[in-house]
Amino acid sequence: MAVFTKDKSFYKTLITLAIPISLQNLITFAVNFADNLMIGSLGDNAVSGVYVGNQMQTVVQMFIGGVEGAILILAAQYWGKKDTGSIRKVVSIGVKFALGVGIAASLIAVLFPSVVIGLFTQEAGVIQEGAVYLQIVGFTYLFFCISQVMIASMRSVETAKIGLYISIIALVVNVSLNYILIFGKLGFPAMGVRGAAVATLISRVLEMCVSAGYVFFVDKKLRLGFRDLLRTDRQLLKDFVRYGLPIIGGQVVWSVNMLANTKILGCYTAGVMAAASITGMLHNLIYVWMNGLSSAVGIITGKTVGAGLYEKMKEYAKTVQMIFLGVGLISGALVLLFRDGFIGLYDVSAEAQAYSYQFINVIAVTIIGTCYQAACLFGLVKSGGDISFVFKNDTIFVFLVVIPSALIAMWMGSAPWVVFACLKCDQILKCFVAVVKINRYNWMKNLTRDNNKKEELADGRE
Repeated sequence: MAVFTKDKSFYKTLITLAIPISLQNLITFAVNFADNLMIGSLGDNAVSGVYVGNQMQTVVQMFIGGVEGAILILAAQYWGKKDTGSIRKVVSIGVKFALGVGIAASLIAVLFPSVVIGLFTQEAGVIQEGAVYLQIVGFTYLFFCISQVMIASMRSVETAKIGLYISIIALVVNVSLNYILIFGKLGFPAMGVRGAAVATLISRVLEMCVSAGYVFFVDKKLRLGFRDLLRTDRQLLKDFVRYGLPIIGGQVVWSVNMLANTKILGCYTAGVMAAASITGMLHNLIYVWMNGLSSAVGIITGKTVGAGLYEKMKEYAKTVQMIFLGVGLISGALVLLFRDGFIGLYDVSAEAQAYSYQFINVIAVTIIGTCYQAACLFGLVKSGGDISFVFKNDTIFVFLVVIPSALIAMWMGSAPWVVFACLKCDQILKCFVAVVKINRYNWMKNLTRDNNKKEELADGRE
């Protein structure tokens, strides 16, 4: 079997899907980066406060990411069968889960902001700034969850460009309002971190309105209607829960990992936390492109497996692995190349700058593993139908390797960069597991039901 497939349609579809998804991810990153960069001029406490405050966003993102994952996997496979009726039912179930996640998260953040921030740090200045930010940003979670489900539904049927256009609108609005409200321009008072939170709220409300408006009133593939939201297919609900729970479970495990990262690094100074924030932004800048490619591969995988083209999928899998290995090596080189310039964008203390250099050196290595194993395990294994494997794999590494090694390193009095390296070590170690799993090809599983016949019978009775 050739390392690179000769099927030109694969490359065409990959590029067609990956570019708009990656650009959308980049724009989403740009919104967060704009917040981070503008707030960076307010000092270490402000940067650290927003960083810690956004850990709640991380939790929300992980939960809603599980819902998105369930939609993408199931809907993409039904798309391979050209069963749009089942896709609408899957999306309807996803909306209901999104409402639950969004409402719960908003209530916790708005009602208990200081308690949430206090879970990660004891620095009084950081808690104060973080609580101010979180209490306002907390209102955005519901809108964020709905818009993400809408965008996931569009991606599942290979409509990727609309999400890009929506994100561009959100970026322009968010960055403009950031500048006006953080620094007090055009007659508005300087609101600091509160201004950044208000800007995020307005942009996310707009993002939700536009994405939902397109899916319900413009889209011609799904033809989703409000009456679809009032119905729940019990069989598909069982499938959504059956296949969605491991995805959500995996996201929960990963969110626990991220929260543990913040908690462990929060035991050090505000300079260390600021460095973690800066490093995280650079990592995410690289990650957005990998994630776009991974999402595109996941859609292709789901569609191909759903259509029953297993031999073709084996051919694609070889190509995907080589692509992501190459992306990883290039990403590591780019991290080192732009390290100095990126750190120089932030007006932070000398301590924060010094730790940033150390942390970035670590991710220059671990990003190689992230691009290979994370992308392949999601784009191939999880999207191909073997959902529980990724959940089990993440659980083992997080709780038996990552967190214990970091705690031991901290207990031994190791330097912050050593602890940081322990927190990222799984990104390399998982590669060995991924190589074996992917090339056994036992992850290809058709998860769809034959619902077309049932619908035809129902129409006949009517």
